[in-house]
Amino acid sequence: MKKEGPKNPKKAIIYYYIIALVVLLLLNALVFPRMMQRQVSEVTYNQFIADLDAGKVSAVEENESEGTITYMMKDENGRERLYRTALINDPGRVDRLLQASGPDGAAVQFGGVIPTQASPLMNLLVTVVFPVLLFVLVGQLLMRFMMKKMGGGNAMTFGKSNAKVYVEAQTGKTFADVAGQDEAKEALAEIVDFLHNPSKYNSIGATLPKGALLVGPPGTGKTLLAKAVAGEAHVPFFSISGSEFVEMFVGMGAARVRDLFKQAADKAPCIVFIDEIDTIGKSRDGAAGMGGNDEREQTLNQLLTEMDGFDGSKGVIILAATNRPETLDKALLRPGRFDRRIPVELPDLEGRAAILKVHAKKVMMDENVDFMAIARATSGASGAELANMINEAALLAVKQNRRIVRQEDLMEAVETVIAGYQRKNKVLSQREKRIVAYHEIGHALVAARQSDSAPVTKITIVPRTSGALGYTLQVPEEETNLLSREEAFNKIATFTGGRAAEELIFGSYTSGASNDIEQATRLARSMVTRLGMSAEFDMMALETVSGPYLSGDAALACSEGTAEKIDREVLAIIRSAHEKAAGILAENKEKLHELANFLMERETITGEEFMEILHRE
Repeated sequence: MKKEGPKNPKKAIIYYYIIALVVLLLLNALVFPRMMQRQVSEVTYNQFIADLDAGKVSAVEENESEGTITYMMKDENGRERLYRTALINDPGRVDRLLQASGPDGAAVQFGGVIPTQASPLMNLLVTVVFPVLLFVLVGQLLMRFMMKKMGGGNAMTFGKSNAKVYVEAQTGKTFADVAGQDEAKEALAEIVDFLHNPSKYNSIGATLPKGALLVGPPGTGKTLLAKAVAGEAHVPFFSISGSEFVEMFVGMGAARVRDLFKQAADKAPCIVFIDEIDTIGKSRDGAAGMGGNDEREQTLNQLLTEMDGFDGSKGVIILAATNRPETLDKALLRPGRFDRRIPVELPDLEGRAAILKVHAKKVMMDENVDFMAIARATSGASGAELANMINEAALLAVKQNRRIVRQEDLMEAVETVIAGYQRKNKVLSQREKRIVAYHEIGHALVAARQSDSAPVTKITIVPRTSGALGYTLQVPEEETNLLSREEAFNKIATFTGGRAAEELIFGSYTSGASNDIEQATRLARSMVTRLGMSAEFDMMALETVSGPYLSGDAALACSEGTAEKIDREVLAIIRSAHEKAAGILAENKEKLHELANFLMERETITGEEFMEILHRE
């Protein structure tokens, strides 16, 4: 069932202030009057007579209705104090008072002369200043309590956007800080040029696109690109996340959108950047009436309206970023709103090397570091992951009490990001160590004996925190963008090489091939359902992919009978690859023994050492 906040947030505020007012009135009736009274000490009647006869009393007042006598005299510190005693029937008291004298020899003042109220300044503080301060304090405490109950935020900023504003000197980012995204920078350079020279475009009647949507996987630098545009253009930069539009009350998101665009219009030319716009920009499919988020749709409708009402010639550019473009509403992507869609994809080989060099500028690096070798070993890594690898390498150097990062630190950092840290407390038995050694050499040997496989770079049987008891690292000599059927089949054969080695040497197999099985099955299924590499189904698409930039999950789009045929086809491919791997290992059984024994002795060997033993006669 749909949950909604109060329709009118101001009513909730009024209720809480009424409570604060009631509390204040109770205090005014019960507490404040006592605060306005001067402090009075209770004494006995005998003490009163003794003080009067001693000449200490300066003034006396009787109150028959209350049955008390109040008198004034100075204490041991010389300050005037009030004292109170019971009004006792004493016929000679009046004569005694008239005959008595005070501390200075003057007659004792008698009847209506003692001020029982506090000073005028104290009265002002108690009756005016203190109640106002208390009212404000109680109101603020109640409001904070209300905010916590209703999900946070600040109730005094209804309709105010939480956009962070950076002026040109505060962004600190330019296109020089962005590497590996040359195409995206080129597409955004036109926006920068328009903000620098708007007359050049206005003179020909051209208007800049109102919005540009940055689309790509997480960590590829979409937010960094937006800040770089602002830094290059030297204009204010508004940054806000899509989730910040919808926080507490219904209608608040729409109000914040209006406020954001009003601020942008006041500071034009400027750039407004909305990160994770899919939070509020999801397609409207009528789900609001069946428990959907009506508040999100109100926010989206307001965003569409504001973008329609914007004049592109004023220099207000709307940038947005998302890694779920398939979920965005079509009205948000039509011309006149987000006119341009700028892909920010994973960097290629040259891009990864450039990104590594940018982040390496902040680290003390050895002059002989080969960034291209690291780039080849990190195929598919995002810019954020590459930055993390540089930082991990620096931390490894510090652990070894070195001030310079070396090539081996970077390679270890790559392995740390891929497979996790080394588990030094994980001790394998000799039997398990032998099985893992043959398993990993099986992978490497099958890969090396196939022409369409990437060269082996490293083999290790040191356990990692990812759960791997060992792994074989393959780094292609050059980056490819196409995958042939032969290459895909050889990859599957390499995945099955570990299990085939266990079967050949031990006549049995273990659970160590679980990850290999998953990868082989995934690739074989893709060959059949998505890549058109099956003679049975030709070029028929049998799967649909959702969230290509995130999970990349695929769902079958076929009948149950076809699904059964797909399973048989996938099994045939994996079985054929498994048989191929077993045949390669049977032909190279002696080398399998020699390499496995060498790996057990060294625990970690390089690709050069592996190839030297493999080609040794």
